[in-house]
Amino acid sequence: MFMFAGILMANAQGGGGGMRRTVEERTKRVVDTITTVLKLDNSQVTQAQTVFTDYYKESDKLRESMQQGNPPDRSVFQKLASERDEKLKKFLTEDQFKKFKDEIEPALRPRRQQNR
Repeated sequence: MFMFAGILMANAQGGGGGMRRTVEERTKRVVDTITTVLKLDNSQVTQAQTVFTDYYKESDKLRESMQQGNPPDRSVFQKLASERDEKLKKFLTEDQFKKFKDEIEPALRPRRQQNR
């Protein structure tokens, strides 16, 4: 379980020097990971690519809007993640989806330093 988080963190830290990865790079990273971890078949891989490409495009639009002075609304990001999850449930088995939520998704979240 921790190995998967390590793989994702290592991938997330590689390259870019602090620059945000493209939608394609992020989609490839997550789809490669879930394909390996969840043992997706070709049909599931194709569907996952579509779901995560759409998710990352919408997420980027929200971030751009925030950078233009619009106040951040956490509920919008939560709604976007919920929509992504509903789409994933349509082609992942219950076990695959549970493993995604429990093991993979936490490693996908951006790391923020907490100075408390």
